[in-house]
Amino acid sequence: MDQVTGIDELHRERVDHRFKGLPPDADGLTVGELAAQRRTVFDGGFTTPLLTLSEPALEHNLAQLADWAGRHGLAFAPHGKTSMAPQLFARQLAHGAWGITAATPHQVRVYRAFGVRRVFLANELVDAAALRWLSGELAGDPEFRFVCYVDSVRGVELMDAALTAAVDVVVELGAEGGRTGVRGSAEAARVADAVGAARHLRLVGVAGYEAAAPDPRGWLGELTALARDFDAAGRFAEAGEIVVSAGGSEWFDAVADAFGTLGGLSLPVLGLLRSGAYVTHDDVHYRDLTPFRDRIPSEGSLEPAFRLWTQVLSRPEPGLALLNAGKRDAPYDLDLPVPQVVRRADGSAVPAAGLTVTRLADQHAFVEVAPGAGDLAVGDWVGLGVSHPCTAFDKWQLVPVVGEGGVVTDFVRTFF
Repeated sequence: MDQVTGIDELHRERVDHRFKGLPPDADGLTVGELAAQRRTVFDGGFTTPLLTLSEPALEHNLAQLADWAGRHGLAFAPHGKTSMAPQLFARQLAHGAWGITAATPHQVRVYRAFGVRRVFLANELVDAAALRWLSGELAGDPEFRFVCYVDSVRGVELMDAALTAAVDVVVELGAEGGRTGVRGSAEAARVADAVGAARHLRLVGVAGYEAAAPDPRGWLGELTALARDFDAAGRFAEAGEIVVSAGGSEWFDAVADAFGTLGGLSLPVLGLLRSGAYVTHDDVHYRDLTPFRDRIPSEGSLEPAFRLWTQVLSRPEPGLALLNAGKRDAPYDLDLPVPQVVRRADGSAVPAAGLTVTRLADQHAFVEVAPGAGDLAVGDWVGLGVSHPCTAFDKWQLVPVVGEGGVVTDFVRTFF
């Protein structure tokens, strides 16, 4: 099983002003020493705003999708861009993940710095400096498996010119109006022919991202048909297995259905799922879109693991409260944060009924307070649910992991 190395070094990092929300009196402690003190979020000296991760929800989500993928015969390479957190990569691999997916050369470098040995780069790589670095990594570690997209003849030419080691590639299928990827089977064949003529590239499969297509299920049918056509044409002659990959956190059930039809090919098929946001889930966007909600509720569930703790800074008008968290602290690209709980000075907690975040400034959240919503005093803590994990993680370098009663049991380090 792939292993992540260097986690102990993360626990030896010193706590200081670089990390938002951590107790000022913890300066100079190592991350591991602070975690061992088992402080609580509310009376342990932490300052607001503070993003926290629920340990029970994290473990639930890690187990749920790993188990689901296994039951459906899928290998799993969760997208690491969501968290960029080696500690979470280690847990995903411990739950049986095949490897970790990346989107950029920088992300691959982070993965390699922590010893990840199977990386799927869900993009074409045309940066000559990155390709030279990749060649060195492959030459220096025979156990390093790397697969990436190609979607153009020009991209194939640029890769082949810069590489000095063999690289496995998959032709990326796109869709009209979507993102990257070839448009149609004829262009896919042209790119595959270019790979076949390259010195340093080996065609091992096909892949793409179904959620970027107007009709995800129809696109998945095109992807599996492309795999069959390539196999029948002998295009995978140099591959040991046929890689067919897709899958975010919205359509993984459709991916399983489509990949389940890929029997009878000339080589074993590695059906590779790449969901990423599932690891923390969320309270708005993915809550509404996960297949576990409506399409396959009997097959599993995911739980939101993030909570952003803020405090009321001002009550300048009867229907308005200002919180001390804004765009620098909370994701806002898809949806605004959602007030969930109010914790008062006496330690009592009540649902945040009647509170709505209406907009964010850099360091403030504007909260509409409905008539009859109850007292909301300056200094009260407000726990916010968030939408879109990918743009929550990247605002925080060190995130407390909390157990029951708000006890901090660990810290997750991110590398954006």
